[in-house]
Amino acid sequence: MRRNRSPFLGPVVGAAAGAAGTTALNAVTYADMALRGRPASSTPETTVEKLSDRTHIPVPGDDGTRPHRVSALGALTGIAAGVGAGAALGALRAAGWRPGTALCAAGATLTALAASNGPMTVLRVTDPRTWSAGDWVSDVVPHAAYGAVTAWLLERLDPA
Repeated sequence: MRRNRSPFLGPVVGAAAGAAGTTALNAVTYADMALRGRPASSTPETTVEKLSDRTHIPVPGDDGTRPHRVSALGALTGIAAGVGAGAALGALRAAGWRPGTALCAAGATLTALAASNGPMTVLRVTDPRTWSAGDWVSDVVPHAAYGAVTAWLLERLDPA
């Protein structure tokens, strides 16, 4: 007997998997920063500033509070990208896309890379063509952790 499922279940399951993947991405990033003593990237904040300029929507606050809001909004955009990418992958699974774990992880990794780096590249905050090998490793490894966790959880939370 076939059960009727809500069309929203796939994206909701995907969003949950994407949230877990985002946590993995952040954990790997912060572990790298702790191990190598490297600073946090300023690209999320620069992206928020450029989006604010382009949309003519100011980030409110004085010199004391505004930088903190910009920093928080930069972090929130990363969370939104990870959860949104997971929701999109969940919608694809609900529509019938059911690759193996490795292919799903690769797809999740590429989706997260595009969701996070795409806007920064379009806004000319960064240019991946100029990145060093070390820059690529620092970016791809955390996104691969996102992809692995998101794919693994997508498969386990899928009610099909």
